[in-house]
Amino acid sequence: MKKRVVTMSSTSKIMPAEEAVKKFVSKGDCISLGGFTVNRNPIVLVHEVLRQKIDNLHAVMHSGSQALDLLIGEGLIKLVEIAYGANGRFASTCVRFRKAVEQGSVTVEDYTNYQITLRFMAGAMGIPYLPTYSGLGSDIIEKWGFNEDLRKSRSSVPNKKLIVGNDPFTDSPLVLVPAVNPDVTLLHVHQASEDGVTRIEGLTFADIEQARAAKHVIVSCEEIVSSEELRKEPWRNCFPHTLVDAVVHQPFGSHPTACYLRYDYDDSHLNEYRELASYDKKFVDYLETYVYGVSNFNEYLELIGRKRLDAIRATPNLGYRKRRNSA
Repeated sequence: MKKRVVTMSSTSKIMPAEEAVKKFVSKGDCISLGGFTVNRNPIVLVHEVLRQKIDNLHAVMHSGSQALDLLIGEGLIKLVEIAYGANGRFASTCVRFRKAVEQGSVTVEDYTNYQITLRFMAGAMGIPYLPTYSGLGSDIIEKWGFNEDLRKSRSSVPNKKLIVGNDPFTDSPLVLVPAVNPDVTLLHVHQASEDGVTRIEGLTFADIEQARAAKHVIVSCEEIVSSEELRKEPWRNCFPHTLVDAVVHQPFGSHPTACYLRYDYDDSHLNEYRELASYDKKFVDYLETYVYGVSNFNEYLELIGRKRLDAIRATPNLGYRKRRNSA
């Protein structure tokens, strides 16, 4: 793992998504995308990766969703280490992800959700692996997606998927999973200061481990808040400013996925996406309309429309919008 250069300067890290992606994401990188299924995907950042055509990427994440599907659908991701890739009830397996696997245009190696989180945790701790019982007795142990040649040719890929050994204290079987240190982690969060102090409200999923394991971190956020305000309740903050390289201010930056307490997932858009993504030509049309046909994310949101965005705003004290037909 490369050593992180830590600076105590309070220089602002706020920059447009275009600049942040251009500065910290490169062709061939190992990237990690935050969020969990249709929650807090870093869509604004992924749109920029798409517009800049940064390809040959290696993605590592536990539960991919819309952000992952867009990158795979455009052919920018070639390798994936993952536990789960789905848009919740809108697609039990992400549409373009499934097509890419079936067509052989992406190579996948799967882990359990817990194993993936432990891999990020090991990377964050600076140790080579962590032990677990997770996966014992399952095909996760037996079936490997990456062959030996691929492992030798890509430095970001571990030379073994995992190792089953014995606990030296009890002699019972254990699974050893290798650490992962992404070149860059992309996250969408609730609040950040201009120098990078970051706060996530609600479930953090594996975002904290993903950020601490990465060589670089870009966060897009719903709101910019002063460092002084965030430090009044430091126990609510997820990372210090030293961990974050770039801050992108973008309300609704996770659309069409949800951002707890701010807005719900956009079921109308996700249903539209599922239908369009099922056909190669219509998927191209989707990208031309919503990604390449606009110059930035605010223009994308204008296409979605203020009426639709207002309709998915979270109900106060509930966290998500209240649905008429909810049980």
